[in-house]
Amino acid sequence: MLLSEVTTLRLGGPARSVVEATTEDELIAAVRAADEAAEPVLLVGGGSNLVVSDAGFEGTVVLVRTRGIDVSADACSGAMVTVAAGESWDDFVAHAVAHDWEGVEALAGIPGSVGATPIQNVGAYGQEVADTIVSVRTWDRAEKRVRTLMFTDLGFGYRHSRFKDEPDRFVVLTVAFQLRFAGALSAPVRYAELARHLGVEVGARARLAQVRETVLALRRGKGMVLDPQDHDTWSAGSFFTNPILTADEAAKLPSGAPRFEQADGSVKTSAAWLIDHAGFEKGFGRGPVALSGKHVLALTNRGGATTADLLALAREVRDGVEREFGIRLVNEPVLVGGDRL
Repeated sequence: MLLSEVTTLRLGGPARSVVEATTEDELIAAVRAADEAAEPVLLVGGGSNLVVSDAGFEGTVVLVRTRGIDVSADACSGAMVTVAAGESWDDFVAHAVAHDWEGVEALAGIPGSVGATPIQNVGAYGQEVADTIVSVRTWDRAEKRVRTLMFTDLGFGYRHSRFKDEPDRFVVLTVAFQLRFAGALSAPVRYAELARHLGVEVGARARLAQVRETVLALRRGKGMVLDPQDHDTWSAGSFFTNPILTADEAAKLPSGAPRFEQADGSVKTSAAWLIDHAGFEKGFGRGPVALSGKHVLALTNRGGATTADLLALAREVRDGVEREFGIRLVNEPVLVGGDRL
């Protein structure tokens, strides 16, 4: 199987072997067998955060296809919802909104599986999964046992978690979320762009369904909702994370650059602003790869591209931003198969 068949970039060479795991037992068994054979393992859920080498993957690819949403509810407070790693994230968000569960509505339209979300602490439009995750049940490959990691053990930060610090140790089996009942109202809207499109003040609430639909519309306008007919969505989403700078570093930015002060005294700025102002406009590209025509943070496959093509464009953008602003952008998707930026 070519890994281009299971990645949203539609890039990637052959896998040496492939196992499809539809149950938790099958998932654990597949990983354990590969570990015992000293075989490299690549877990693939929705394939939305992977950039796979043209040479493919010399190991076992485990397709995580587990399913299930279990609910323990208290009508006065909310619902504890435990979701299998292989469930579609966007389907889960739609399910939560349909049941009047508040807390993930602004994360609509994000591709990929539930099991991938705690790994990079997925976030958008003022929410992140760390706001609602209570625990993550895992297979610990080092200790060879099922192990539940509570919130305090997960080390969440901006697009970061303990799973990134120990990338080959844990296999996510299920994720437990604590979601509030709020009478079909959203959590307070934290993101100015979203608030503006909803017609509310930042910090106000809106209808859950309205928040979800508004987020989907915003994401579609940026090419961030998957559409097989739209090459602007043949991407891994945002390719670079927003830089976190020291106060001194932020002071060197041009006056118009976005600055978002963080609780620890650091300052977040916008990778998209840096890319755009370094001269890389929407649609900038080289042959079969280009920045999205809708959003400069997405690197896209225009059809017939290779991973080498994509990474060459990524290097050009990264190096151009560094020359212009002295800030080195960091890729958000995981690079698989030996390729490096």
